[in-house]
Amino acid sequence: MVKQKNSTKVIDGKIYRDMVVSAANALENEKEEINNLNVFPVPDGDTGVNMSLTMSPAREEPENAGGTVADVSSEIAKNFLRAARGNSGVILSSFFRGMAKGLSGCVEADAEKIADAFKQGVDAAYKSVMTPTEGTILTVMKACADKAMERMSEEAPQDGRDDIEELFRLMLEVAGETLAKTPEMLPVLKQANVVDAGGSGFVAVLGGMLAALRKKPVKAKNASKKSRKQADFTMFATEDITYPYCTECIVTKSKEFEGEGKCEALHRFIMGIGDSVVFVEDTDIVKLHVHTDDPGKVLSEAVKYGMFYTIKVENMKNQHSGLIATHDDNLKTGEKKEIVSVPAEKPYGFVSVCSGNGIESVFLDLGADQIVVGGQTMNPSTDDMLRAIAATPAETVFVLPNNSNIYLVAKAAAELTEDKRVEVLKTVSVPQGVSAMFAFSENATPEENRAEMEKKIAETNTVSVTYAAHDSTFDGKKIRTGQTLGLVENKVKYVTDSREECLKLVAEAVKKNSIITVYYGEDVSADEAENAVSMISEIVNPYAEITLVNGEQPVYAYIISGED
Repeated sequence: MVKQKNSTKVIDGKIYRDMVVSAANALENEKEEINNLNVFPVPDGDTGVNMSLTMSPAREEPENAGGTVADVSSEIAKNFLRAARGNSGVILSSFFRGMAKGLSGCVEADAEKIADAFKQGVDAAYKSVMTPTEGTILTVMKACADKAMERMSEEAPQDGRDDIEELFRLMLEVAGETLAKTPEMLPVLKQANVVDAGGSGFVAVLGGMLAALRKKPVKAKNASKKSRKQADFTMFATEDITYPYCTECIVTKSKEFEGEGKCEALHRFIMGIGDSVVFVEDTDIVKLHVHTDDPGKVLSEAVKYGMFYTIKVENMKNQHSGLIATHDDNLKTGEKKEIVSVPAEKPYGFVSVCSGNGIESVFLDLGADQIVVGGQTMNPSTDDMLRAIAATPAETVFVLPNNSNIYLVAKAAAELTEDKRVEVLKTVSVPQGVSAMFAFSENATPEENRAEMEKKIAETNTVSVTYAAHDSTFDGKKIRTGQTLGLVENKVKYVTDSREECLKLVAEAVKKNSIITVYYGEDVSADEAENAVSMISEIVNPYAEITLVNGEQPVYAYIISGED
């Protein structure tokens, strides 16, 4: 390493690592302030937390670790991609992947190489988003890259142009200026009177890197590690499963049963032979699902109404034993287990992201192979998704993110999977994920299934009731922490002081649907949920079929789907 007084001409692998560790610490220290910049008061995955967790592998590196700039940047980029959480985390990890590409082959890097790598990082970040939006972290990144390239241009002053510390000082300066302008670029930021949260996080990253260059690296104020909540499948014994066979089928009705309501006797029969009953009747088909101890009786009765289109019977005791084994593996500490992909045993498999024992059961009942616990406030990492995909014994794996902030992470995991075909469906809510699985057919091609599932996703209405996580401004009105929020298609539509009032308002969005499912959360009692259904039934289509499910989900008191 060559240095001059008050000047940094080149950086080696150790300095680069120190810069990234300092940046990770800066994010960790400022994550709550960044979280509070979230525009909407809806409890979220939180931008600050997601960005900090994405860079958290850097904080685990030994202080004396070295290597070439190329090797260190490549290793850091791989770790960040695997740890990436939320859209902001994926964008940030993509930036560092681009940086690593720009530093490829370098033992050390000078200012010109750093500037070029920075530009490649920004290019990679933009490419990670299908429809980049200005006024976000991307805009702040781009302003820094433009400043760096301007600094390196022939027109720039030659004196001090090769000083990397000065380069980062200039980029940090322009980053702060650009961040301050983001409310003018995005009306939603201006309305809430905040700057972009992701952009603020990137300013923290730059500040941390510059601090390390100045030999005053940022130290983490709180080095304790918080464990992420996971579903515990060991809470009940395998032998306690009363009805071991998950049985489902689709029946193409014979002529005498065509039309609606002609198979009510079949509905009553399966209601009396098991639990977890799902029964959907259309004019031409019947789709049923039940947990029972005698699948033969179910199928013998169902075939009386027509011809089988599909049949599936699974032993849930075996499924549960497998989940316990996975849970035990995850509890082991020490070295992180290598991801080992299981061989394909069937054409199709499903990975679903959700939270809440009841909702997890719904997806498992519908045939999901792997559940990744996550959602609002708890975004899974790319590594979590990779492990679930690898553990799915199928040639084609459909992934249901069920949350807009998890979609990019799922896409990143899909791109890293080499031995299986992975299809990520853009489900942004639990109801959309459920609808997609109902639309799936074992006998269709992957392309046909994707098309049919996407069609069903588009036809599914989703409303929900949650609470305001912080003070904010909505449609010109002040929102207080703790107020009830009504969301229609994941957008804040109503702000009230009670759940009942909010439910009445959001129910209007599904009043024309004929099939309505109400998932109630962990802080809602069964009696309150029953009263909610009674109230909803007075608002919606009088012929609508309303199903109540104890989803036990956190954050959302109610998640409601509407379908035809």
